[in-house]
Amino acid sequence: MKPQIIVCGLGRTGYHIFSLLKQQGVAVVGVSDRPVPNEPSVVVGQIQQADTLLAAGIMAAQTLLIATNNDALNLSILMQARLLNPQIRIINRLFNESLGDRLDHTLVEHVAMSVSALAAPTFVFAALGNQAIGHLRLFDQTWPIFEEYIDAGHRWRGQKLSDLWDDRSRMLIHYLPRSDDLTEDLVAGLMAGQHLQVGDRLIIGTRPNIRTQRQSGLQRLWKVGSSLKQFQPHIKSSVTALIVLLITILSATFTYISFTLGKLSVIDALYFSVGIITGAGGNEEVVARAPEMVKVFTAVMMLAGAAIVGICYAILNDFVLGSHLRNFWEVVRVPRRDHYIICGLGGVGVQIVRQLHTTGHEVVVIEQDPNNRFLSTVQSWRVPVIQGPANQAVTLKTANLDQAAALLAVTSNDIANLEIALTSKGLAPKLPTIVRIQDPQHASMVKQVFAFESVLSPTELAAPAFAAAALGGRILGSGMTGNHLWIALATLITPAHPFCGRSVREVAIAVDVVPLYLETSHQTVHGWALLDTYLDVGDILYLTMPAIRLEHLWRNRSSISQEKVSPPEPATHKQPDAAK
Repeated sequence: MKPQIIVCGLGRTGYHIFSLLKQQGVAVVGVSDRPVPNEPSVVVGQIQQADTLLAAGIMAAQTLLIATNNDALNLSILMQARLLNPQIRIINRLFNESLGDRLDHTLVEHVAMSVSALAAPTFVFAALGNQAIGHLRLFDQTWPIFEEYIDAGHRWRGQKLSDLWDDRSRMLIHYLPRSDDLTEDLVAGLMAGQHLQVGDRLIIGTRPNIRTQRQSGLQRLWKVGSSLKQFQPHIKSSVTALIVLLITILSATFTYISFTLGKLSVIDALYFSVGIITGAGGNEEVVARAPEMVKVFTAVMMLAGAAIVGICYAILNDFVLGSHLRNFWEVVRVPRRDHYIICGLGGVGVQIVRQLHTTGHEVVVIEQDPNNRFLSTVQSWRVPVIQGPANQAVTLKTANLDQAAALLAVTSNDIANLEIALTSKGLAPKLPTIVRIQDPQHASMVKQVFAFESVLSPTELAAPAFAAAALGGRILGSGMTGNHLWIALATLITPAHPFCGRSVREVAIAVDVVPLYLETSHQTVHGWALLDTYLDVGDILYLTMPAIRLEHLWRNRSSISQEKVSPPEPATHKQPDAAK
C-alpha cells in the first residue's frame, strides 16, 4: 500500500512537490492557508493549527512534508504535528542547516532538507560546463548525473551495455531503449548482451574531479602590482596629501635655518618644524627671540600644518580602518584567470562557493551587503570577497570578468540576477553565464529570450529530492526522466525486507532496480560480482529505481517474484572478490 503523505505549505516549492507526488500516483493531501483552484485534495486553514492538521488526516498519515519558506512556522508545524501523531515521519524544509542537523540528531524520523543545498550542485555543474540533470551523493562526493543520447556519431554507438557496467568512474542509473519491444530494464539488457543503438538513452553518474592549484610567489607579486590599478584614485589622493605635508615641513626647515643665520642645525630645524606643524611642540626658544616675521611664519605653519595633517590622517584612517584596505587585499587575492565569479552570497550562493572551493576551483564572490551572514564563513575559507554592486561594470572588472571561467548570478532577486547577467554579457560576450530565476516557467523563457548558457530554478531542482525523501529511504539523489521521477537511495536489508535472501540480479530484473553497489559487514561490492551476490541481513544496498515502484520496498517477497512474466534464471552464488 502506498504511503499517505501530507504536504504542508503550498507556496511555489510546496505546490511543485505536491504536484510531483500526485503525478507519481501517490496518495497525497495538501494543506494551504489559501484556496488552491482545481485542487480538491487540499485542506485550507491555519496550517500550524491542530484542527487543520487533523482535517488533513495527520492521525493516519505516514509522512508530513513541511514546505513553507519560514523556519519559525515550520518549527511550529513540526511541534504541533508531533503532539498529534508522535510516530509520523517528518520531512522539514529549513533554511538554517545547523538547526536542521540538531533536529535530525534530536528527533526520530525527522529529516531536515534545504532547497539551497539541493539546488547548488546543479548550478556548479552548469558552471563547469556540464548540463547535469541531477546529482548523487556517493563515497562522500557529489556525482553529477547526465543523460546520454545515443546518436549516429556517439562514441558509445554499437557498444555493449556490459562494456560500460564495470567502470568505477561512472554509475549506470537508467536505460531507455529506443524501441518498445526491447526491455527497459538495465540489468536485463546487461544479461541479454544489449548493444546501444541510435535513439537509446542512458542516465549515468560520473565521479567528480578534484583540482589542486597553487600560486607561485612571482604570481602573487604580479597580482599585488596589477591590483594597485584598481585603487589609483584613492592612492593618488593619499600620495598627494603626503607630498604636500613633506613640502610644508621642508619649507619650514629651510626658513628656520635661514632666519637663524646658520645658528640652528639642520636636524634641530627639522625637529622644530615637525613639532610645530604636527602640533607636538618643539624648542620654542627658537621663536621667542626671533624677529616678528618668523613668529608670523610660525603661526601660519601651525594653522596650515593642522589642516594638512588632519587631511592626511583622515585619508590614511579611511584607507586603513575603513573598507579600502580590506577591499585592496581582497582584490589582490582575486584570481587572474579560469576562476568562477559568484554574484550573491545567499543560501544558494554560499553552497555553490563551498562546493567549488572544496573541489579545488578558484572562486571570487561579489556581495553588496557588508553585514551578510555568510561573509565570515566564506572568508574563513580564504575566498576573496569584493563588496559592491555586481550589476556595475567596474565591480565585474575588478573580479577579472574577461578572464573568468564562468559567472553565476544567484542573488535572491530575479531582476537583479537578470541585470547582472546582461551586464556581464555586455562586457564579456563569450563568458558562460548561469542565472538563478525562482519561477521555473519564467526561467525557461529567460533562457530562450536572452540565450544564457543556463537558467535554473532552485524550486524545480529541489522538488524531486523532497518528493523522494517523502517516499522513504535514505535518499542519495533524484532526478526526472520525462515525466518520471527516479530516486537513488540506500536500503538496509532486514529479515522482513522483501529483498532478503535473493540475489541482486533477481531483484533488479523483477523490480526494475538498478544496483549501484553493496556494503556488507566487511567489504563493498561492485560490478559483476554485485549481480551474483545474495542479499543478507545487515547489508546495505545502494540503488536507483522509479519513484512509482518504491512500494516494492515494503511489499512481501512472494509478490516480487511474480512481477515479471518470465522470471530470470537463478543466479549462481559467488563470493565477491572485488572490494573497494
